[in-house]
Amino acid sequence: MTICQSSSFSRRLVLAACGAAAVSLALPAFAQAPYPSKPVKLVVGYAPGGSVDMAARVVADILTAKLGSAVVVDNAPGAAGVLAAQRVVSSPADGYTLLVGSSNEMAATGLVNPAQKYNAQQDLTPLGLVATAPVMLVAGPKIPVKNTEEFIALLKRNPGKYSYGSSGVGSTLHFAGELIKQRAGVFMTHIPYRGTAALTSDLVGGSLDFAIISPTAAAPFIKAGRITPLGLTSAKRFPTLPQVPALGENAQLKGYELTGWFALAAPKGLPPEVAQKLSAALKAGLAEPAFQRRLEEGGSIPATGQEDLTRLMRDDISKYTELVKFANMRD
Repeated sequence: MTICQSSSFSRRLVLAACGAAAVSLALPAFAQAPYPSKPVKLVVGYAPGGSVDMAARVVADILTAKLGSAVVVDNAPGAAGVLAAQRVVSSPADGYTLLVGSSNEMAATGLVNPAQKYNAQQDLTPLGLVATAPVMLVAGPKIPVKNTEEFIALLKRNPGKYSYGSSGVGSTLHFAGELIKQRAGVFMTHIPYRGTAALTSDLVGGSLDFAIISPTAAAPFIKAGRITPLGLTSAKRFPTLPQVPALGENAQLKGYELTGWFALAAPKGLPPEVAQKLSAALKAGLAEPAFQRRLEEGGSIPATGQEDLTRLMRDDISKYTELVKFANMRD
């Protein structure tokens, strides 16, 4: 008996079976919808206009261009980037909530903040380095030094008299200052600030002696002659500031290097195919001169795409752990 000759009941069974088969065939197609199929959010733990935010907006444009889908920046400032990172690690690992973070919240803060609820090495999927960002030791207008030799000599003659400011306890800027103290054998009191605006205001006003600050934030005050650049924390001079020496050029700071960085990451458990797609898109964009120029204009050195972000995080955490012990850091 053919289907056409079958009873009404038999026909219903056949139709039901065909419908079930159609549904079962459709389910895998739905589950494998191409990524991304909706807008991607880049969470940034700093206010608009800062160096991390500027890097994030370059990343957003890179991913928008390479993935063919809208990618938007979502600023969630607070606690040196920790609040944003916590939000990302608590999000679904589907590729639609990502972190553009810095060496602060991805390497440093967990070593000094016992309240931090995530472990960056365990709870984030590193997708790629975006850029490195050296910071700068600068002197306020009341301090009579013009270079690192005079700076070290002044501190050695006056142990404990002078202070330096950073963007907060456990920040990359704080670690950079403590490494100067360790290498040069000098002492100055650390003054933590909640942000760059208050720090630069006190520095320019003369109530703060020295500061570790980003070149971008320092540039207008250096140009106006209101603060004095003493040295960069990178291993070599910065291309856009060739007149400012690297701190390691001083014999007493030989080998000095502590550079901040910005990176793209996702929650742990991100599907490998999504991770690969995001990493490849970032790498392709960073190879383009237009995106490189934007990062350089923001005071950063673009990544090449060859860096091992997982290893960078591990190495920096090891370096910072030593400095935490040296400085007895506590948040």
